[in-house]
Amino acid sequence: MVLGEMKVFGGSAHPVLVAEICDYLGVEQGKVEIKRFSDGEVYVQILENVRGADVFIIQPTMPPAETLLELLLMLDAFKRSSAARITAVIPYYGYARQERKDKPRVPISAKLIADLIEASGVDRVLTMDLHAPAIQGYFSVPVDHLFAAPVLIDRISQMGLEDPVIVSPDAGGVERARFYSKRLKGGLAIIDKRRTGHNVAESVQVVGDVRDRPCVIVDDIIDTGGTIEGAARALLDEGACSVRASFTHAVLSGPALSRLDDTPLEGISVTNTIPRSEPHPKVEVLSVASLLGEAIRRTHTHSSISSLFV
Repeated sequence: MVLGEMKVFGGSAHPVLVAEICDYLGVEQGKVEIKRFSDGEVYVQILENVRGADVFIIQPTMPPAETLLELLLMLDAFKRSSAARITAVIPYYGYARQERKDKPRVPISAKLIADLIEASGVDRVLTMDLHAPAIQGYFSVPVDHLFAAPVLIDRISQMGLEDPVIVSPDAGGVERARFYSKRLKGGLAIIDKRRTGHNVAESVQVVGDVRDRPCVIVDDIIDTGGTIEGAARALLDEGACSVRASFTHAVLSGPALSRLDDTPLEGISVTNTIPRSEPHPKVEVLSVASLLGEAIRRTHTHSSISSLFV
């Protein structure tokens, strides 16, 4: 396929991140009109010629669900405008936490979202820190799965922690914690967690030696903060000298911010895959614009993306 000029467009979900990525790439943001009819229905119109272009659409799909609908409408508009290739850049892939049928009569939401995105005309997907890596297999088009680890590990290394322990808040995140531990030359611990309901978790045991050592909890997402609060208290009860945390996606819904006020965490580092409108003294936001921008550049030039994470 012969690809034309690279063009980068953004939805309305995260205009700041779109602008940062365009600045990194040194390109002008593509012109698209997104507005609402009086009844709230989404209207999309591309305001420039994209025939034969290599198009990248940047849009995280966090709640409300209109962010997803907006992405789908943009994909359809570019497909019908004869773009040569359309890549959906989804910094945060929403509805990923139901990626399997673990109970009777429940949907596999992550698969449904993948089907909707493909049906809208996408040729390629570029996303970051999926809740479950297997979600890549829900697509029949190529998926580039990026990791925020380079940004977060660099920040942790700047903290000057002596003999740190990297902690996974549950068994499912052990692989991620092991990767951080290896890069930071630190220890590894796991929280044995029993979940009692949606967004409710009880931390019951620490597996690993954390006594008199600084701990850093790593995970892909922080939502209501219940898991992180329980994990931090469990680590301190086991003798940890300090507890910090590092997350890619800062959903921070419901009581999350008030929990951070009360939790013994010294601070958390998150990335800007989701826009943050409400600052918090314990929350440090790191930009992944250069990482996403470089992945976009390499996709356009057919260069290696995996080498970014070696």
